[in-house]
Amino acid sequence: MSTDVTAKTPAPAPPGKGGSAGGGLLQLVLDGLRRNMRQYGMLIALGLIVALFAVWTDGDLLLPRNVSNLVLQNSYILILAIGMMLVIIAGHIDLSVGSLTAFVGAFAAVLTVQHDVPWPIAIVLCLMMGALAGAVQGFFIAYGGIPSFIVTLAGMLIFRGLTEILLEGQTLGPFPGGLQDLGNGFLPETGPDTNYHNITLLLGLALIVFAVLQEVRDRKRQQEFSLDVVPRNLFLLKLVAIAAAILVVTMLLASYKGAPIILLVLGVLVVGYGYVMRNAVFGRHIYAIGGNLPAAKLSGVRDKKVTFLVFLNMGALAALAGMAIAARLNAASPKAGLNYELEAIASAFIGGASMSGGVGTVLGAIIGGLVLGVLNNGMNLLSVGSDWQQVIKGLALLAAVGFDVWNKRKVGS
Repeated sequence: MSTDVTAKTPAPAPPGKGGSAGGGLLQLVLDGLRRNMRQYGMLIALGLIVALFAVWTDGDLLLPRNVSNLVLQNSYILILAIGMMLVIIAGHIDLSVGSLTAFVGAFAAVLTVQHDVPWPIAIVLCLMMGALAGAVQGFFIAYGGIPSFIVTLAGMLIFRGLTEILLEGQTLGPFPGGLQDLGNGFLPETGPDTNYHNITLLLGLALIVFAVLQEVRDRKRQQEFSLDVVPRNLFLLKLVAIAAAILVVTMLLASYKGAPIILLVLGVLVVGYGYVMRNAVFGRHIYAIGGNLPAAKLSGVRDKKVTFLVFLNMGALAALAGMAIAARLNAASPKAGLNYELEAIASAFIGGASMSGGVGTVLGAIIGGLVLGVLNNGMNLLSVGSDWQQVIKGLALLAAVGFDVWNKRKVGS
């Protein structure tokens, strides 16, 4: 008589049990990061770049004055990056935005300096001019069937020439004080003396509450639709990181002159466009035509109208960016806006946009723009020559797109 004895292998202990709790949490974080590498990759890269330049510049990068200048110097690129992200998600490209910013800046100078038009009216007229320019290009692309590369390349040449014509080859300025505040102004100080800018502190706390509530709401919505969500511990870690980052930036800005006015404008754009792309029908249609145009048409998406509106929107944002940079320089120049389109495109791709369209977020565009902005600012503080700066930014763009391609292949396999 024989007895078979089968050895049973004990089941692995769940994370945090039967072993080190810290090891389980670390493994959970690593697994969550691995599954969401596309979402968090550039955010982690931005944090590393900031940390490296903070060390290399002996802390000068994170001085309150420098952080404020960093916002002012890159605000117009971030505005352009938001619009460019929408264009790229829709499967197109816009090469005209740099020239259009110069043209609108020149138009604003002619209105306010030569014809004494009140600056609030000038802002409205400039936004209308930018929207009109974008609409014309959008019409040829959407309804004329001409590739966006060709139309916007023509627009780049046309708007650059019109800028020269408007300014007659000369620099024109200065702008009225109200318009200058768009590019250089700060929120007024009020309240008791706390050694900090009180309004900025309140806005920072409100932003933390808003960001946390938005993340919680998005997670609940994903769970309601049975979508994959990041593990709870990783989600809590994400909330802490978001709150800490906002708090640090708030304290730095409040230690100097407070929040720049253009930062508030940028914040409204990020919140507004983020909502549109996440929740509005128009945003879903942009993703649809960029991701799979034939399927979008079969689903009833009016692709021509969506494309037309995307370029109209890009023109309006280019106009806003043009006024912001002209106000910061306090003059309109025929050479303004050079290579801005390349900076905006690079910001979008570094921020996670896909060459094939259908992929990208507004927050990703901001992160990509900040990566380039921190690189520029940090290299200037280290006195790196402009030649090497171009090389390094080119390598950063190549690495970001290469990472995107590698990540796609990994997910596909």
